[in-house]
Amino acid sequence: MNVFVTGGAGYIGSVCTEELLNAGHQVTVYDNLTEGHRSAVDPRAKFIFAKPETEGDILNAVKSAKPDAILHFAAFALVGESMTNPKKYFHNNFVNALKLADAAVECGVKKFVFSSTCATYGPPDKIPMTEDLPQHPINPYGESKLMFEKALLWYQQIYQLEFIAFRYFNAAGASEKFGEHHRIETHLIPNVLQVALGQKPHCEIFGTNYPTPDGTCIRDYIHIKDLAQAHILGLQPGRSGFFNLGNGDGYSVREVIQTCEKITGKKIPTVEKPRRPGDPPKLVASAERAIRELGWQPKFPKLEDIVATAWAWHKKNPAGYAD
Repeated sequence: MNVFVTGGAGYIGSVCTEELLNAGHQVTVYDNLTEGHRSAVDPRAKFIFAKPETEGDILNAVKSAKPDAILHFAAFALVGESMTNPKKYFHNNFVNALKLADAAVECGVKKFVFSSTCATYGPPDKIPMTEDLPQHPINPYGESKLMFEKALLWYQQIYQLEFIAFRYFNAAGASEKFGEHHRIETHLIPNVLQVALGQKPHCEIFGTNYPTPDGTCIRDYIHIKDLAQAHILGLQPGRSGFFNLGNGDGYSVREVIQTCEKITGKKIPTVEKPRRPGDPPKLVASAERAIRELGWQPKFPKLEDIVATAWAWHKKNPAGYAD
């Protein structure tokens, strides 16, 4: 297929682009590089420098690419920032996404795959989390993603734009070529590995008195290549709806740090801090629907394998991407 990938210079988008190309698809990457990196775009892909705030830019890009499908990764994703600058998040994550959906309809694109988030649920009513849980986001980031999920439901019903929305849990790991380098790094594993690389003196643990076995938050980690494979499976015609993507196993903050120590052979000093507002004690996915309906099967379910691939990439690229 000919696939149009927004945010293809970002962490998830870069690996998904690579895996799409490896699977024989043609890819056009559309990215404004505010968060992504030009050198993270696979050289086999066509690159369009995005100006989504310019009238007609998204539509013209889609027209020129003539895609069969769109994979929409581009978004702002810092929960804390969304609480202080909601305008930025609603404008980019909803308004610009709506422009993209409109372009898909106008250009006759048959498939739209959306990078959503478990943040649309808010604090879960039960664990593991299934797709039918009530959605009560507690920050503008999660709300902006939920708003676009709802728009896609109407676009499918009225315009016959077939869509899949993947609700991610914690993406982690790396391919051999592409890994995780955010200008503002909030994710646990890369922050811990920066300590192992000698780039930071310690990592921070936010909250040690949660109702979990060791008192720290538990999260579900999914390998970036497993995430990419789900998107490729989602391109199949006739597949639509909402799917959680996670491993169904949770690891605490302390367990992640201990695993990083084991893989790197380095001692990771820690500093304990107060809880962050809005951090649920435990977030673990049920991905049974994706396994059952898409035929998805994670190949890297173990935390050790996820951390090992991330460590290999960070050792090879200690400064991340040069640009």
